[in-house]
Amino acid sequence: MKANWFVLVLAVGLLRSAHGASSQVLYENNFEKAELRKVPEDFLVLDGGFAVKEDSGNRFLELPGSPLDSFSVQFGPSEGVDVAVSARILGIAKGRRFPTFGVGLCGAGGYKLQVSPAKQAIELLKDQAVLASAKFDWKSGEWDVFKLELTKAGDATWKLRARVWAAGEKEPENWMIHAEEKEEPIAGRPSVFGSPFSGTPIRFDDLKLEKVKS
Repeated sequence: MKANWFVLVLAVGLLRSAHGASSQVLYENNFEKAELRKVPEDFLVLDGGFAVKEDSGNRFLELPGSPLDSFSVQFGPSEGVDVAVSARILGIAKGRRFPTFGVGLCGAGGYKLQVSPAKQAIELLKDQAVLASAKFDWKSGEWDVFKLELTKAGDATWKLRARVWAAGEKEPENWMIHAEEKEEPIAGRPSVFGSPFSGTPIRFDDLKLEKVKS
């Protein structure tokens, strides 16, 4: 038994080393037990007509296609650094009109990972200021997984890293986009957000907040 336990502990240690960090789930919601046409009670809607909907047996949080503005909802506990937020998101283009959407950390004025389909790019933002961008081949009507991580990198440096990949595929090993912050982040709740500029709904699912330690 002791030998088997040692092998298990060693395997877990190697798995953590391979990914460069260990993590602890602080919050998770896949909406499967959520009440339809409402928002979970622990969510904070900053603006927008968010509601739980269902399609083909799958429940998710939906932002309607109108009005054409920017909206967000916060969830989970208020955290500062050494955290990662992730979610599956689906948006739909209409002609040459595209939505924008993503995930955020550290409250309303904090950090965001955003897909901008009109630019075929993903962007890291602090509030509304773009910190970094990278090319991304977004496909209308398909679910993508978004992951944004914020960690302390030094005495006065904090590191933002993010990636986006097609739902159902393996999470990439490498981060797609990076940025550094020299001001200490203010703790706040994670979020998902969207701007339905195409006039079509935006769907959010599998929200998760993790504590990470490099």
